[in-house]
Amino acid sequence: MHHYHPPITDRKVRFALVGCGRIANNHFDALRRHHERAELVAVCDVDARALDRAVGATGAAPYASLDEMLHDAQADAVVVTTPSGLHPEQSIRIAAAGRHVVTEKPMATRWEDGKRMVAAADAAGVRLFVVKQNRRNATLQLLKRAVEKKRFGRIYMVNLNVFWTRPPEYYESARWRGTWEFDGGAFMNQASHYVDLIDWIVGPVESLQAYTATLARDIEVEDTGVISLRWRNGALGSMNVTMLTYPRNMEGSITVLGEHGTVRIGGVAVNEIQQWEFARPDPDDALVADASYQTTSVYGFGHLLYYDNVIKVLRGEAEPETDGREGLKSLEVLVAAYQSARDGRRVALPLEV
Repeated sequence: MHHYHPPITDRKVRFALVGCGRIANNHFDALRRHHERAELVAVCDVDARALDRAVGATGAAPYASLDEMLHDAQADAVVVTTPSGLHPEQSIRIAAAGRHVVTEKPMATRWEDGKRMVAAADAAGVRLFVVKQNRRNATLQLLKRAVEKKRFGRIYMVNLNVFWTRPPEYYESARWRGTWEFDGGAFMNQASHYVDLIDWIVGPVESLQAYTATLARDIEVEDTGVISLRWRNGALGSMNVTMLTYPRNMEGSITVLGEHGTVRIGGVAVNEIQQWEFARPDPDDALVADASYQTTSVYGFGHLLYYDNVIKVLRGEAEPETDGREGLKSLEVLVAAYQSARDGRRVALPLEV
């Protein structure tokens, strides 16, 4: 087992954040709402305007360089909300500086990079957290419990759909978007929380075959793709993703068909339980109506709940829900899908034995 830094029990947990773009606001908001136990002490961005906005929003100390921030700021953990392709090098530098790492999804865009991140955190005795806030959705928590209680019996088929819209302006809003090096495509960026459900809900994948396409957007990566899946438990299934839905985000869903149960969680972002039938009743059945909260955003309320776990771990009160090793599971499925689409062949998992 790894020897981690001692728990922080006598003061607030101090966070710093690098990458003050679009998603950073979810983190600022979550930390603000956890102010009894946490504080944001520093923010960093190479873009002076983004940095100014972040300082205005948070009052944290500004830094133009990550190395300077690591040298000067008294942070326990650093949140990485930069373009995806920068996560590995930055996370490794943060770990080497003896700070815990909280990285947005995807943890990396390449398999080797993900493994190096986990190794760096282990070597430094720090925690590596990968943000998977959708796992905290009440709808998915109920589905996960149903699987854990074996209510489905044998699972026969699982289908995931992400039918969303990203207009050309979205990709044009920043040069890193839509590139292989820094972003990855619809699977890796927009749909990565749904890719995460493949292993987290159903279990290890035996093999997959994928097709990806760039049908409409002027980008390097895919705007549309499909994956056919076979799980170790025998289940078959598929994942269908597009960012070209007309005229707006339509559906983010997961359907599980089993021997003794059928569940479909849909809505725009797995926020409505649309079907919930099992052969045998369970107290959880009474919670179904309440779980279908109306979410105003595809991000839901997850960051708030995600940080609750991070803070508890750093205070020595909990184990991490999604650490680097857990993050590698969805990265492995993503990398396998891209390999399959590129080479036109079935890819078996694990990628290496």
